[in-house]
Amino acid sequence: MTANILVIGSGGREHSLAWALAGSPGVEAVWVAPGNGGMVSPATEGSAPIAVAPVAADDGAGILRLCRDKAVTLVVIGPEAPLAAGLADDLRGHGLTVFGPGADGARLEASKIWAKQLMNQAGVPTAPGWVVTSRRAGLALLQHLDRPPVVKADGLAAGKGVTVAGTMAEAEAAVERVFAGAFGRAGEQLVLEERLEGPEVSVLALCDGRDLVLLPPAQDHKRIGEGDTGANTGGMGAYAPVPFLDQKDLEHMRSTIFLPVLAALRERGIDYRGVMYGGMMLTATGPTVIEFNCRFGDPECQCVLPLLEGNLAAVLQACALGRLAEAPPLSTHGSRASACVVAAAAGYPGPVRRGDLITDTGSPGSGGMVFYAGVGSTATGQLRTDGGRVLASVGLGDNFDQAFEQAYNRLGQIHYAGKTVRSDIGHQVRRR
Repeated sequence: MTANILVIGSGGREHSLAWALAGSPGVEAVWVAPGNGGMVSPATEGSAPIAVAPVAADDGAGILRLCRDKAVTLVVIGPEAPLAAGLADDLRGHGLTVFGPGADGARLEASKIWAKQLMNQAGVPTAPGWVVTSRRAGLALLQHLDRPPVVKADGLAAGKGVTVAGTMAEAEAAVERVFAGAFGRAGEQLVLEERLEGPEVSVLALCDGRDLVLLPPAQDHKRIGEGDTGANTGGMGAYAPVPFLDQKDLEHMRSTIFLPVLAALRERGIDYRGVMYGGMMLTATGPTVIEFNCRFGDPECQCVLPLLEGNLAAVLQACALGRLAEAPPLSTHGSRASACVVAAAAGYPGPVRRGDLITDTGSPGSGGMVFYAGVGSTATGQLRTDGGRVLASVGLGDNFDQAFEQAYNRLGQIHYAGKTVRSDIGHQVRRR
């Protein structure tokens, strides 16, 4: 079993990964690079210590030195950018065990055009789409369609490159924005897709290149405003599991979506060892893929991991080694419900204010978990805001009302100027 683990990244997703891995049997220490000041925690009974290292996620040489200095036996890469840049390939080339796809597999997220072609090759249900390579062609296609589509920048855009247009004017503005350089090289091409109707869910699969295991499905809230209105964000909250999906539904997704995609990747010579995140729309004709990501979702990760029972570190290590069948099984907390509510900084998802002091009036044992994201720390250890999504509060309960009550109560004990929170996260499943 693995002993020392390195998690790459600095957000709430990485904090929740570090927390879950630190609680896995056999783990002696968890390092997070670059991490943030809110992640540090001492060893407790049944949990290894978590420490941060000031090494950037794109500093391959620095990460390699850190792995050697700390005798790291497993690297877990959180964000999509270092995966797309080939960090997993570099580290594997130096003999390290890495959970995360190589740059070839990361194209599932790094290029929506490439992913669409792969899905079509695999026979996976996905929305009809058209590739656009210029502003003029995009506007002409919109005129031909005569109905508002979904506009997607081809490359990585930090979760903000998608516009679900409600009107033709919104679609035209989105095309103009992409080709005006709003997303840099990520917007050199775009995809126009037919809009689908139905509830949207996130399903995460842990893959070892040939086989996979599905985690409990989640539903997140992308819009900044109450009632799912306003601009798209990286995610303002989530809940899990999704009550209208049962094991039979998940097995259907496994056999008709995830395994065919994994097989299509192998046909292209890609050994995909990491998370395959499927964003699904549950349409009248069945689940249809909206997008694939090559990493854990954020904030889905924060609410899914607390539901798991078992040795997560051993499972991720087995995936990284291509031996998932040898891993101990993961299970879930019976009928437990998990709720995650994100607190953002003033101005998010646009330019945000930084440097506001964060105070926490909660006490140990007050319930709920806090996973820190966009925070920095002062010389005296005080936390300050330093990003768009500042933290996530997670609650567990026997039902969603209990879980959300705990999450919101815990969030109410944390204060900073400009705190931005949606009060209606989980409105689909809450009874009060």
